[in-house]
Amino acid sequence: MSNKSLEEIDIFDETNDLTGYEPILGGELTEKAVWVDESRCIGCRYCAHVATNTFIIDEDYGRSRAIRQDGDNFETLQEAIDTCPVDCIHWVKFENLTDLENSLDRDMFQSLGKLPRINKH
Repeated sequence: MSNKSLEEIDIFDETNDLTGYEPILGGELTEKAVWVDESRCIGCRYCAHVATNTFIIDEDYGRSRAIRQDGDNFETLQEAIDTCPVDCIHWVKFENLTDLENSLDRDMFQSLGKLPRINKH
């Protein structure tokens, strides 16, 4: 192993800001992420039919959720966004994605996927 490769490894080990999206790790740096405002979603499933590798329909709430940012190409994601009848899918900055996800209070959602629980007593 040459000294140059050892130096590169040392530099790599010193970096604490790795996200997994770096081109050296096989990812692509992207400015935007796709996010679903689940509080506005009506569960139509259009986005999940168009961008099958990005969106799922939550089993408990019947609402769409983006589960992968690298599942589909930009054009497919834009088509999924355009098909949404209530405009609840948005392009956001990657830095804001975690805060947006944390701002959703899923406990307050009415389920669109299952019938409500009925107290039999």
